[in-house]
Amino acid sequence: MSDVTVLEDLVRPVRPLGADADPAAVLAAGAWTALVEPGDRVAGALVATLGAADALEALRLDAPPTTNPELRRAFDRWRPRLDEAAFVRVFRNAAHLGARLLVPGDPDWPTGVADLDLHGPLALWALAPSGPLPRIERSIALVGSRSATPYGERVTADAAAGLVDRRYAVVSGAAMGVVGFAHRSALASGGLTVAVLAGGLDRFYPASNGELLHRIAREGVVLSEMPCGARPMRERFLKRNRIIAALARATVVVEAGLRSGAANTAGHAAELGRGLGAVPGSVYSAASAGTHRLIRDYGAVLVRDAADMAELAPDPDGAVTLDGVDVPAARLDPTEARVLDVLMKRPLRIPEVAARAGLGIGDTTAALGMLSLDGSAVEGSSGWSRA
Repeated sequence: MSDVTVLEDLVRPVRPLGADADPAAVLAAGAWTALVEPGDRVAGALVATLGAADALEALRLDAPPTTNPELRRAFDRWRPRLDEAAFVRVFRNAAHLGARLLVPGDPDWPTGVADLDLHGPLALWALAPSGPLPRIERSIALVGSRSATPYGERVTADAAAGLVDRRYAVVSGAAMGVVGFAHRSALASGGLTVAVLAGGLDRFYPASNGELLHRIAREGVVLSEMPCGARPMRERFLKRNRIIAALARATVVVEAGLRSGAANTAGHAAELGRGLGAVPGSVYSAASAGTHRLIRDYGAVLVRDAADMAELAPDPDGAVTLDGVDVPAARLDPTEARVLDVLMKRPLRIPEVAARAGLGIGDTTAALGMLSLDGSAVEGSSGWSRA
């Protein structure tokens, strides 16, 4: 596949507007989505070091750039999927579907996934309206049980509509129950919603949500790190959840049993330092046992509505709102910015602020002192809060 014309004919139909990357590099990035399972740390390290095209050539030649035994085992794991004809089919099927390929460095590449580091996606396949993809940095993930109760459905619908009113995108995984209601409510409110799939974009799952996913593709964004033809499998669902958590600035579990997969997404959000909220329910309801456990044992913030949820996800640019007027915040030291990012109206003790920001107690205390001087943070009897 070295012929430039052949490469361009394969790549051009699935490239975002204005993208001018080397066709060989783009083709290689798409090929890697078919070669590895999501979150493969070794593949992430190899592509980060060599670039997608050179990493693919090393695999083709069976010539690992180091003698690291872990890399040797990875080559042995990937080589059975090294099929150039299959790569061509992936691109042609994506073009037929109207999908586009996003690679790191693209204007449309979602910045949040960078926090996954070597476990991040090597490329993303997307279905969306033509033109540049909408920015999804200002977003909140709503997740929960597939077996939602009427209470969970109502809370989800109200929350999604309220978040849209506050100009947040709603991110989720296109499942039944809470997730489906989150997508539908966001669309009904005229907002942006993003669905992340565990399989290829040509395999909408569950099939009963096919009409919903087609609508999201027309009005929002459907994403997958798996190529066309890839089947949604249990492990891929769990890996998919890290993408949902990384895309959003906060994750809220609306309703979940003790063994709900939503807890997996919540765990990824916590590891990434994202805001994490959970909606309380009846103490007699097994459907809320998981959210109560997140609040009690894992530090999730109890949230009741969209206003509470929005506090978990301040604006990416640090802007604050006064009587409906956006006021850009002053540029902050990075440590101060991280501390300010986790502060809420509800007071937090210094150890809790440090844990949420991923900083030491000393650095957190110093940053809070500086934030108090410029009026960004306030210390009260119960702890520190955003001014």
